[in-house]
Amino acid sequence: MRRIFLSLCTVGAILSAGAAARAEPVHSIAMQGEPALKDGLRNFPYVNPDAPKGGSVTYCVVGSFDNLNPFILKSLRTTARGIIDTMYGNLVFEPLMQRSADEPFSLYGLLAESLDITPDRKSVEFNLNPNAKWSDGAPVTADDVLFTYEVYTEKGRPPYSDRMKKIAKIEKTGERSVRFTFNELADREFPLIIAMTPIIPKHAFDKTTFDQTTLKPLIGSGPYRIAKVVPGQRIVFERNPDYWAKDLPTKRGFDNFDRVTIEYFLNANSQFEAFKKGLCAVYEETDPVKRERNLDFPAARDGKVVTEVFENGLPPVVTGFLFNSRLPKFADVRVRRALALLYDFEWANKNLFNGQFKHTASYWQNSELSALGRPASAAERALLAPFPDKVLPSVMDGTYRPPETDGSGNDRTELKAALDLLKSAGYRIEDGQLVNPQGEPFSFEILTASQSEERLAALYQRTLAKIGITVTIRALEADQIQMRKQRFDFDVLIGSTGFLGTLSPGTELIGRWGSESANAEGSFNLAGAADPAIDAMIDAMLNARDKDAYVAAVRALDRLLISSAYMVPMHFDNRQYVSSWNYLAHPAKTPVFGYQLPTWWHKPD
Repeated sequence: MRRIFLSLCTVGAILSAGAAARAEPVHSIAMQGEPALKDGLRNFPYVNPDAPKGGSVTYCVVGSFDNLNPFILKSLRTTARGIIDTMYGNLVFEPLMQRSADEPFSLYGLLAESLDITPDRKSVEFNLNPNAKWSDGAPVTADDVLFTYEVYTEKGRPPYSDRMKKIAKIEKTGERSVRFTFNELADREFPLIIAMTPIIPKHAFDKTTFDQTTLKPLIGSGPYRIAKVVPGQRIVFERNPDYWAKDLPTKRGFDNFDRVTIEYFLNANSQFEAFKKGLCAVYEETDPVKRERNLDFPAARDGKVVTEVFENGLPPVVTGFLFNSRLPKFADVRVRRALALLYDFEWANKNLFNGQFKHTASYWQNSELSALGRPASAAERALLAPFPDKVLPSVMDGTYRPPETDGSGNDRTELKAALDLLKSAGYRIEDGQLVNPQGEPFSFEILTASQSEERLAALYQRTLAKIGITVTIRALEADQIQMRKQRFDFDVLIGSTGFLGTLSPGTELIGRWGSESANAEGSFNLAGAADPAIDAMIDAMLNARDKDAYVAAVRALDRLLISSAYMVPMHFDNRQYVSSWNYLAHPAKTPVFGYQLPTWWHKPD
């Protein structure tokens, strides 16, 4: 068992140990530059600080659950939504600081009212809000923070279990203050990651059984308590009237419903039917054909259901076919590049999506972080110099564009280019089948979780069959696919696969693309990327001291990911089409991150 160094020391000892090197405590921090609201935060600009409280709301999701603890390895498959949740809010557990949804990466005080950080970011002290309390009324203390890191390390799941790898020591500097000192593995973003880590109560958890699933309602510091649990079907949260942070600037205008219910459905069709009947309050549809066809029902025609379009200022979520490069068949980059040429976006967009989408070509498209259309700068070339030939020439000089067909479904230009690449890797066609250098037929399986995904997989299947590649399609429930992801038990996946768009990529990329996560069960490195060049770009990005160096590192990483072809990116639309029943209301301003359900409210009767 790994030991954690937890040092207890007095405030007097702290004051005598290099306090002169520390800055004055601040109430906010940004990854790059200064927080936009550092000079005084009354409330975030994308909330209604006077939003009425009351009423109830029901959200609907596809899947199931049999666990309420989101911090353990088993939780990757079946944890109930809402406990900690980017969509519905952190209803039960909270971090030390709250992230703004209207800035790339800025944090403001929550459980911690202030922080004291050294200029080199090698040490940070968090000062807990003296009013912070758990839902049972017990105060939040430094001991809770220490316990959180101890139990995450010994019993938790990635990424929480990995936090201590970058921490030299944690010191309790007072009843409500904790100092973190980081080791040589930590980067400049890591203090912000610590600030965003959910804190749990020491008195409410048994460390010996922490890694076991549970359906017992948990005690947290968040705005809601778990009121009812129907395993696999429903979880109900009730607003805590004594919530300690309800008047805090970072929480003003949030958490407006008295009751939040999350209902589970076996598939998307039953979920949508429930929305039509009024059982679900909100429904987002990304498929333009389904939007046009499905959103024509009595309640929508009568104005009881309204559909709105929200502009999302983030780079688009990267969706597409993802190859498991751990498998020999996908280990050769030439094979992956060849397969990446064979998704016919133009045909799909015209025939499946009414021409509503754009072709995804970059992991940070439509932002200054994207390499698309930009020649590599001198700084980027210097970063990439130790890794010659990793980046395609067209990607390096900014002329790269994703493959383009005439949309007829019969354009053979990309088929020939793909076959030439495969031949360079030793493949050949025998009796109408593509075979590898050992003479074995080239085939693979695509996992799908919906009819929409099946249609896209079938399109890809037809194109690949033209050069003798046999593709099978296996439809599974969402939970089954999640289990396969956790064990890396797949050939090809289709979907967003967790690669969320962001204007401030950071340490999460280690878990998605870093070598150390390639074979860590439960990690988000689904592609199995284990490339020293990618590792080096992530390291340069995390340790950039100014914006220019940061942008150069991310663009260099973008060039590597495009050239490595771990995914076949499909399409995007940065607009969010959200339908809701008209008893709901939301703030006028949409932040950079898009619409925020935790800021919505129920209209008074």
